[in-house]
Amino acid sequence: MSDTAAGIVPVYRAIDEIPSGFGPSMVMIGNFDGVHLGHRRILQAVAGEARQRGMRSVAITFDPHPEQFLRPAQAPKLLTPLDDRLQLLASTGIDALLVLRFDAALAGLPARDFVRRILIEGLGAVVLHEGGNFRFGRNAEAGVEELREFGREFGFAVHIHEPVRARGLEVSSSAIRAFVAAGDVRRARWMLGRPFGVRSTPVRGRGIGTRLLVPTVNLAAYEGLLPAFGVYGSRLTVSGRAFQAVTNVGNRPTFGEASFAVESHILDFEPIELGDRTPVELEFLIRLRGEIEWPSPEALKAQILKDVARAKRYFGRS
Repeated sequence: MSDTAAGIVPVYRAIDEIPSGFGPSMVMIGNFDGVHLGHRRILQAVAGEARQRGMRSVAITFDPHPEQFLRPAQAPKLLTPLDDRLQLLASTGIDALLVLRFDAALAGLPARDFVRRILIEGLGAVVLHEGGNFRFGRNAEAGVEELREFGREFGFAVHIHEPVRARGLEVSSSAIRAFVAAGDVRRARWMLGRPFGVRSTPVRGRGIGTRLLVPTVNLAAYEGLLPAFGVYGSRLTVSGRAFQAVTNVGNRPTFGEASFAVESHILDFEPIELGDRTPVELEFLIRLRGEIEWPSPEALKAQILKDVARAKRYFGRS
């Protein structure tokens, strides 16, 4: 049975959930990790064109990411968990989302069968929009040329889009992941069209930040991609309330035995209710410095004051 993303867009979790007579539809297929500027530009164009032509617009994505199934040891950590990805996709104006379970059956499905069963019989596709590096089918056997051949065979049009560029850089999920992993949240933001962020819940920390300087929120364990170890100017949103913050990502080496944490020190603190299940969104806005092992807690405290001062300048506060 289908559910919805962002409360308005139907999300189908299998091809047999698609209502009969669903088409005609205009479709884009992809992993859509990050739902970056390139994804959004194409999807918004698809949604607009489909409305003008009286069709449904559909984005097809996969769960898990194909690399996580095919090569789990080498699979990248993702920019966006599935729920966040679906909300971002829904915000492009697309009419429906289809999430295909990527398993052995789908991995082994020949490209022609994918087109026939899913695009034609399932969705009634009459137009397909893709990027030039699109590949699909068993062992990624087919690309855009094969897709055009299937279009001629089954009667659908194929539109291939040039890569989108942001400030001279070609936008892609892999490039954004590389920037985030290196701590370059500024360039990642250029490509995403928004700050890189994560959604999680709080976890009880050691209270060190509160004793040293300011109230601290510690993020619970997070399986997706995080920025490189270091200190960042950030925005922390708790139950809809946004706070300016300084966030440390790392192993906290100054205090003896290393233990990984994502700690956010709130700059404009106001009393808030924070339970173990409270939703927390943390956006990384600027990298202030890398992680350093300090000789003493006092030295760390002095550096935190410098970090806070720099973050306040970034936020435009005295």
